Amino acid sequence: MQYFAVVTLNGLTLAALYFLAASGFTLIFGLMRTVNMAHGGLLLLGAYLGYEITTASGSWVIGLVGSAIGTAAVGALIQACLLGRYQGEELRQTLLTIALSIILADLMLAYWGGITYQIEMPALLSGSVFLPVLNIGYAAVRIFVMVLAIGIGVGLWLLISRTKLGMMIRAGVDDRDMLRALGFNVGRIFIYVFALGGALAGVAGNVAASALSVAPGTDVQYLLFSLVVVIVGGMGSVGGAALGALMVGLAEQYGLAYAPTYSVVFTFGLMVLVLAFRPQGLIGKAEV
Repeated sequence: MQYFAVVTLNGLTLAALYFLAASGFTLIFGLMRTVNMAHGGLLLLGAYLGYEITTASGSWVIGLVGSAIGTAAVGALIQACLLGRYQGEELRQTLLTIALSIILADLMLAYWGGITYQIEMPALLSGSVFLPVLNIGYAAVRIFVMVLAIGIGVGLWLLISRTKLGMMIRAGVDDRDMLRALGFNVGRIFIYVFALGGALAGVAGNVAASALSVAPGTDVQYLLFSLVVVIVGGMGSVGGAALGALMVGLAEQYGLAYAPTYSVVFTFGLMVLVLAFRPQGLIGKAEV
């Protein structure tokens, strides 16, 4: 039972990481219908920026904030200078962001090299926490990742469903022409959304580099699982992204623990089943 509890906790930690990575992706891809295949590159850039800023300042919090600001600025530039002019043209957006992801990956490889980086956590999160119900000790940083993911999820849900900006974002997705006719600057709103998605990618990269580690190829890994999470949970739904991340994270960890040879089958088999019986995702809305 203790082994099962540890595997479950590891699955929840991985689910939290996948949700952090997918939250910005579902915000951009699910709500704006913008195919941002450079999302993984922004995540890896956030991890590298977090490492550099944390090393220079000696503060993990400053590194987290700095990486979020840096990737938010890059995300806003991508939307303002490149993707904004191709809004609604999914094929061009896909090809353009694939090219951007390759360029970002090569530039980061040239500057930071091919080694693995890990950000040093604060002393408060470097130990373990005893869980009396399960009678085991568990890494404090992993518990922090789960709490952070819950906090960001609640914050995103409140932003989208309870604020004026969230209302404008949803209206811009459903009827962009009507929102523009009402006097709102749709292009500027989408830049704000892309900046927020970039900031979330930076936070996810920083946390991933702290709880685990990052290296060239991490961008592709998290982009792939962000796509799976959004497909399983449903596009445009923060709750769907959370549910999708939970199912994917647990499926992957249970597969690694109990059937390591076929662990990848658990993850992608889950996606196939969802696509077969509910193509819009578990919580996503069917296209009319």
